[in-house]
Amino acid sequence: MKQAVAIAAFSAAVTGATFMIDSGVWLTFMMMALYVTLLAQAWNILGGFGGQFSFGHALFFGTGAYAQTLAQLSFGLNAWAALVVAVASAAALGAAVGALTFRYGLKGSYFALVTLAFAEVFRILAVSVGFTGGGVGLMLPLNESFASLQFGSRRGFVLLALAFVVAAMMVTAWLQRSRFGAQLQAVRDNEDAARAVGVDPYRIKLGAIVLSAAFMGAGGAFYVQVFQYIDPAIAYGPASSVEALVAAIVGGMGTLWGPLLGASALHLLAELTRNLFGSLPGLNMVIYGCVLVLIVMFAPRGLAGVGARRRDKTRGRPGG
Repeated sequence: MKQAVAIAAFSAAVTGATFMIDSGVWLTFMMMALYVTLLAQAWNILGGFGGQFSFGHALFFGTGAYAQTLAQLSFGLNAWAALVVAVASAAALGAAVGALTFRYGLKGSYFALVTLAFAEVFRILAVSVGFTGGGVGLMLPLNESFASLQFGSRRGFVLLALAFVVAAMMVTAWLQRSRFGAQLQAVRDNEDAARAVGVDPYRIKLGAIVLSAAFMGAGGAFYVQVFQYIDPAIAYGPASSVEALVAAIVGGMGTLWGPLLGASALHLLAELTRNLFGSLPGLNMVIYGCVLVLIVMFAPRGLAGVGARRRDKTRGRPGG
């Protein structure tokens, strides 16, 4: 109940700020911070709670993005119906990848490399086949309306991103309290011990990757609706995977608020750097790498862990 109240308060605060702020710059910042939070929350379900580190979550992001685009352009679906198709397509792909990898016991670095390979294979396929537009990509026509999920102001996109983030946070809160979440964390901590007490690691990890892929696919669909363009490099390139992974680790894996903290901090740092040094190609990746190294060295539990450690010291308990 406390978590639900906190999430509701966060949602109300962001909604109020959205209608109070008139600056397009700040609205865009809020939109992008929430967008990266969604990606980080998606990765956190599998990586933070399940302990399955994926280097290729762009696989699900790109599939959601292309499904959202093709459902509208090739099949004439409404944007909202296309969103359902995008989320379902990403979830189905997550189930397929999970069935192939978890059935054969792949985990750790092997699982990370396999997901990275899958993303690269799909990038090459997207370049090669015709219905994706090849290397040229696909563009959605501009049609500003609620039915088309295209808004004349950034406010609409901020609220849409907020809805996705709140849904992901509610799932995360459920993982912290539910039987499934407890089993998932047990598999993360010691898979053999979890199996010994009756937990099926394959089924639990498969459920986690489906949830994670579904939210990542929603992130891809959101990207397409905002920028109205997708190509193989954007869809299956490393950028979305890196943003999701780094934001979750910097904020705090396996926590409710960590992805939001990490995404906000990284996006703020990227904006400050862009204003100081200009839009140098790849500069944001360099920054993310440096921040990740510093967090791993000095705050392995992330920004959320720093706050928890301070609370523990205040209450006289030893910090982890």
